[in-house]
This record gives sequence, structure tokens and C-alpha cells, in this order.
Amino acid sequence: QAPLVETGGGSEHSGGSLRLTCAAPGSMNMWCLGWFRQGPGREREAVAIIDYTGKIQYADSVKGRFTISRDNTQSALILQMDRLKPEDAGVYYCTAGDGHKSYTGDWYCPPGSGAYKRWGQGTQVTVSS
Repeated sequence: QAPLVETGGGSEHSGGSLRLTCAAPGSMNMWCLGWFRQGPGREREAVAIIDYTGKIQYADSVKGRFTISRDNTQSALILQMDRLKPEDAGVYYCTAGDGHKSYTGDWYCPPGSGAYKRWGQGTQVTVSS
């Protein structure tokens, strides 16, 4: 399978915007596509996940500021980050994985990084106050 490749990271001032793109050819048909981030000395955490039906989960800390979307024509996963805060800094990773079936029979995308096996190399985001 083609690797996941993130681009768009960089440095911004607090309140600014960045747009991350993940080239994901061959992964767009996977149930879960998502963005995770890892700050210095911190665990890798979910930022935003979108499933095959378009259902989206956001971390509480980014709700109302970040927007995840998928561009199937470009085989890309996008993360638009607005009103950036210093605590948004870290390495941002794109991931793709299978959905999990709950006891009710519904499919969902797990929020933990351990559930995902495919990762990009990451792109650094720095936010200065």
C-alpha cells in the first residue's frame, strides 16, 4: 500500500491558521481516517477522525476551531486548523484504519492510537504566543 504523507505543517502565531494535507492513495476506502498529534513528552492523541460515512469525532480541545474533511477526488485527508493556540503545537500524524464493531452492531472508529497500524511520518506544527 502507498504510504501516508503529511504536508502543511509549519510555524504560526497564536490565532493563526494552518492547513494540513495527507496524501492517502489506496487508503481512502478504509473505514477510519484521522489526525493525531503528539506534543513533547505527551502521548499521541486523537485530534479528529472521520469515518467512511462522514461521521466525525473531534477532541474537545479543538472543537469549533479545527475541521477535518476528505477529498476523495484527490485521495487526500485535510485538517484545517484555525484560531491556533500554543497548546496545539506538536507533530501531527495522519492515520488510516479499520472500523471496530460495537456490541450493538454499529461500526465506530476507536479514539486510541494503538488501534491504528498505518501512519504517516508526521509534520511539525509550532504555535508561538
